[in-house]
Amino acid sequence: MRRPVIFLGLLLGILPLAQAETPAPAGWKLAWSDEFDHDGAPDPAKWTCDVGGSGWGNRELQFYTKGRPENVRVEGGRLIIEARREAFQGRDYTSARLVTKNKGDWDHGRFEIRAKLPAGRGTWPAIWMLPTVWDLGDGGWPDNGEIDIMEHVGHKAGLVHASTHSRLNQWRKNTQRTATRQVPDATTAFHTYALEWERDEIRIYIDDVHYFTSMRAGGDWQSWPFFRKFHLVLNLAIGGDWGGEKGVDPAGFPQRMEVDYVRVYQ
Repeated sequence: MRRPVIFLGLLLGILPLAQAETPAPAGWKLAWSDEFDHDGAPDPAKWTCDVGGSGWGNRELQFYTKGRPENVRVEGGRLIIEARREAFQGRDYTSARLVTKNKGDWDHGRFEIRAKLPAGRGTWPAIWMLPTVWDLGDGGWPDNGEIDIMEHVGHKAGLVHASTHSRLNQWRKNTQRTATRQVPDATTAFHTYALEWERDEIRIYIDDVHYFTSMRAGGDWQSWPFFRKFHLVLNLAIGGDWGGEKGVDPAGFPQRMEVDYVRVYQ
């Protein structure tokens, strides 16, 4: 029962307004959410931690851990994903990557994530979606698609990216569909990153300002694999092909991405 606590907190001025329960956007109904109300580990009914230090296809430097509160925890009403400089399993950094795979999978909807991003050269936080079943083309990436609701690299502070990737439109060919928006306080304040996904159109917003559209515009799965179920991914990578373009500042750690809530509307 969160509502009475929030109402009292607002009266006393001890809770930010954004934590209040807000009505669903017009035309949408809340279908799934995590408000991060309970301290401790993330809710296992909603989230799974990916584990490993393989580089994750981008030559990233971190080892993603599971069950380590140093890297992932719920604290004070927020999800904390923390990257640390420490030797672990043959890597020099640790972090976390949370997915809703097989616990939250959708083929359309509005997805809202309110978050504050890490700072520092070498950080690469992302809020994105991947397909739950990989059965198109060669069975790998990018044939099966990717939706990037928010990406940010520390060497380009305040520049937020949104993109979609497919076989024909992908970053390795520099043909991805993408857009950017300047958010000068992205690392010091919370902002709402949102995706509206319909059958033939994907729209992405920051604080309800629309700045990116990707449309089907004909074609088959090679240009539009976004007709099947996808799941959410929240992670904080270190280094890698993009995040590490300007190197990594080892003195800048620990760094964290904080998430106030995740809400999915249908």
